[in-house]
Amino acid sequence: MLNIALPKGRLGDKVYSLFAKMGYDCSEFLEDTRKLVIENPDSGVRYLLIKPSDVGIYVERGAADIGVVGKDVLLETDPDVYELLDLNLGKCNLAVAAKNGYVEDTDRTLRVATKYVNVTKNYYKGLNREIEIIKLNGSIELAPILGLSDVILDIVETGTTLRENDLSVFEYVAPSSARLIANKSNYQFKSEEIDRIVARMKEELL
Repeated sequence: MLNIALPKGRLGDKVYSLFAKMGYDCSEFLEDTRKLVIENPDSGVRYLLIKPSDVGIYVERGAADIGVVGKDVLLETDPDVYELLDLNLGKCNLAVAAKNGYVEDTDRTLRVATKYVNVTKNYYKGLNREIEIIKLNGSIELAPILGLSDVILDIVETGTTLRENDLSVFEYVAPSSARLIANKSNYQFKSEEIDRIVARMKEELL
């Protein structure tokens, strides 16, 4: 069986629908179920429902042959995998945001609140900017409002949350969307099945 790692959450719902259209049913994930593994013997696939930030790890280590994960997660975790296809789902941007009217003081260390620690380090290293990273896991928009940080680096989809909290995008860092990835070793042995999925995905995404 081909093991496919799918992400939980909003992106997952879109991905489940895509696989269903291709004839690889995974409708059980759309139901109220706590199952983490669902098999579809007719299609020869086994679905693994995984936290988005962990998909790359499961694929890199071979527990899953292929998986779907956001480019933002790939940039942050940098797994050693093949990136096969941009699915153009879950489109958003990694961006730096600040309170409206914010003016950066380049003479002092910039305080950045984020859950994307590695992306933040790499981005500001490229700008040769001295920063202090404040790692947060949720409600990141609150950090500049309360003076915990100067700016935040996070994913921005519609910008509604920023606007409702008197924040706006200060700089764009990188675009993000769902990507199909594959384990490098497993791909050599299952390239026919994987390439078939890639081809059918391309047809559905046209």
